[in-house]
Amino acid sequence: MERLIALLKKYNYICLFLALESIAIFMITRNSYYQSSRIISCGNHIAGQIYTTTNSIQQYFGLRHENDILAKENAQLRARLAESYVQCDYRTFANSDTLYQQRYAYTDAQVIKSSWDQIRNVIIVNKGSRQGIKPDMAVISPQGIVGVILSTTENFSTILPILHPDSRNSVTIARDNTKGSLIWEGKDYRYASVIDIPTTHRPVKNDTIITSGLSNDFPKGVTVGYVQSAAAPSGSGFYKITIRLATDFSKLDHVYIITNQFTDGLDSLYKTLEPRELL
Repeated sequence: MERLIALLKKYNYICLFLALESIAIFMITRNSYYQSSRIISCGNHIAGQIYTTTNSIQQYFGLRHENDILAKENAQLRARLAESYVQCDYRTFANSDTLYQQRYAYTDAQVIKSSWDQIRNVIIVNKGSRQGIKPDMAVISPQGIVGVILSTTENFSTILPILHPDSRNSVTIARDNTKGSLIWEGKDYRYASVIDIPTTHRPVKNDTIITSGLSNDFPKGVTVGYVQSAAAPSGSGFYKITIRLATDFSKLDHVYIITNQFTDGLDSLYKTLEPRELL
């Protein structure tokens, strides 16, 4: 209390001025309609600016929550796309029924740690075995391909991104369905290479490269990147294509982990095709 009294004594002239100014404004607004409307208009303008700024700040801090909601909605919508289903025909004598079974399901996840400027990059997301995530599941971003699940704990997973020398994925040129392999040689995170494209199929700049669907992880048609240049080493018979990746790994925030619900059946079938040991 003593400090308050001392403060008022120190600034008594300023306090007296503000009090008289407030009284003058009050009297003007009570006795003059024009002045009153102008002051009220000015006050509303200032209040509006303050409310707008406050609302913008609140919306900014709420973006993460909104992004999480949108990511979940996008995962649900991706699961409804036509390429997430396969057509199954069940025929018994004269009866024929065509059914669609969902092959791919999507789980949204948030990137909590990532590198993109190293030789052997890695990404960690906040979903793990408790959420049904397993090694070798495909991972994509809203823009395109990201990588595959390398390992999991109960609540976290490590992704082997395509920005890694051990990564290799089957891709195709969307325009003519020519297939090749996607590799990364550790140079620029914005670019990768496609190899094994025969020289009989000439790529065109800005051709879209997509996943081929031949592997047991990525659905067909996920965007990989766009052709920038192509060169055929003498005598090789194959192009080495430089592509600009669709996914910007420096800004990666949310990803979608893909569950192939036919994996177990396909794996069992592949094992029957493996060469048997001679007795």
